[in-house]
Amino acid sequence: MRKSGMIALLLLFLFTAVPVSASSAAPDYARWGKIAVKEAQQRYNADIVDYKHIGRIQLKPNLAEEKFKLQVRRKDGREFGVLVKVRFNPSNNRLQAVQFLEQRG
Repeated sequence: MRKSGMIALLLLFLFTAVPVSASSAAPDYARWGKIAVKEAQQRYNADIVDYKHIGRIQLKPNLAEEKFKLQVRRKDGREFGVLVKVRFNPSNNRLQAVQFLEQRG
């Protein structure tokens, strides 16, 4: 009885769960995070082994900045942190600049 009750609860949960589409679940900064990762991979010819969104700041009415902390691993195994700032116009989502600040040590 107990085993069949747990199975029934599991089935009920599976069939009543509401699916969430990937586009509605993506945070606002996801687009800029992809750009930060892609640009860092190209700049350092390396893999990104960790990614953290730091936050967004509004610099001017038509200029915002998303900050990301990336952990980069070069082909020789050396790892270091990189702070990536992605600047864009929030009214039309046009990329303005990507800046890198390496964090050694």
